[in-house]
Amino acid sequence: MQKNLVKNIFIKGRFNLDLLKDKIPILVRKLALPAMVGMLFQTLYNIVDTFYAGMISPEALAALSKAFPMYFIIVASSIGVTVAGTSLIGNSIGEKNKNNILNYFTHIIYFAVLLSIIISFIGLNFSEKIFQLMVTTQEVTKLGLEYTDIIFAGSILFILVVALNSLLHAEGDTKTYRNVLILSFFINLILNPILIFGLFFIPAFGVKGIAISTIVSQLIAFLIIFLKVLKNERIKEILKEHLIPKIYYFTNIFFTAMPIVVSIFAYSITAAIVLAYIGISGEYAVAGYGVGTRIEQVVLLPILGINTAIISIISQNFGAKNFNRVKQAYFTSIKYSFLIMIISGSMLFILSDLIMSVFSSDITVIDFGSRYLKICAFILPAYPIFFLSNGLFMAIKKAEYAMISNLFRNGFNPVMVFVLAKYINASFEIFFWIWAAVNWIFSGIYLSILIIYLKSRLEKTSAIINPQP
Repeated sequence: MQKNLVKNIFIKGRFNLDLLKDKIPILVRKLALPAMVGMLFQTLYNIVDTFYAGMISPEALAALSKAFPMYFIIVASSIGVTVAGTSLIGNSIGEKNKNNILNYFTHIIYFAVLLSIIISFIGLNFSEKIFQLMVTTQEVTKLGLEYTDIIFAGSILFILVVALNSLLHAEGDTKTYRNVLILSFFINLILNPILIFGLFFIPAFGVKGIAISTIVSQLIAFLIIFLKVLKNERIKEILKEHLIPKIYYFTNIFFTAMPIVVSIFAYSITAAIVLAYIGISGEYAVAGYGVGTRIEQVVLLPILGINTAIISIISQNFGAKNFNRVKQAYFTSIKYSFLIMIISGSMLFILSDLIMSVFSSDITVIDFGSRYLKICAFILPAYPIFFLSNGLFMAIKKAEYAMISNLFRNGFNPVMVFVLAKYINASFEIFFWIWAAVNWIFSGIYLSILIIYLKSRLEKTSAIINPQP
């Protein structure tokens, strides 16, 4: 099966999709489905890690849960690089500007390397202090550092993979990355138990084995994407002048990527705040919540897949000044996503106990996780508005608007919930019911702002296309 996956990655020829002319609903489905499948396996990848951490001990499970806010620094950076590369290259494709396409591609690689160096420094030097801020026991901190030290040392692989892939996404190719994620999942599935528990001459690394498995999988993903990109016809046209660093392209990439990196990084603050409050209920409550959030990620996959699709569609059509198609892509994606989340939320509410029992045999861990998932089921339909609205702003080079929304949702809102919960001495469940109410209020306001923006300012915004250097 793995051989077939690798073979499919290198199939020659472009996909028969015209992002500027094909019907929007068809494009959303054709681009979103491969992205969903890829993200499914990416999330299953994380779930495999969670499953084996639970087999080590509840403390190991808590360590992985508390390491997630720090790991999310890499995730946030990867998303920022992906969005910058996809939207800027996609806009250039829509404008038929070959020079910009090639310059943005080379500069997104430079940007990815610089960003990964900064991330590695931060992660390797400050992880221990962050664990301590989340009210973590000494044992859980020790296990968490065993994981984060290895992950941050290899962060360059994570970010280079998405930087290279941004060209493929901008062209509408979501299948290559999907296939790479599927292959990575199977590699991780095989390596995790071997490296955690040992086999023959391979020693048992414990929690370190989870991190080593991840780095090996990322290395293989990097090599495959790199070889795929080398076969791209556009890359063969790169000249020496495209490799010379230019402030113009770095500036555009920075102001497109960093608002997303900073704003999504705020999610780490959100997670740390939530974990600090949950930590009052004990490490097993943290472990249950950690499993619950992994399940939530699986349920959100269709939304993330659709978001990937509309960034590609909207960026090209915005570059080509097809403004009606921009609006249609957004509202079509909202309609699909809302329906999917209602169905998914219903299933999650009914099956929460059964799902939790797969990851832990501890009754307390199962109970806390199940309670979180039941409340999460009521929040899910609010999430598409947030993700897809951000996707639209990023695709039309208005990443600062997405940054503002992220800072509210992941910065101001959680602090407000935390303060209110502390004031009324809220229980585990009440804390998350408050979080659910705040999410719905925020999403309602955001949707209203977006509708007004699309009706009154989209065409004016479209005129602000970066001048040629």
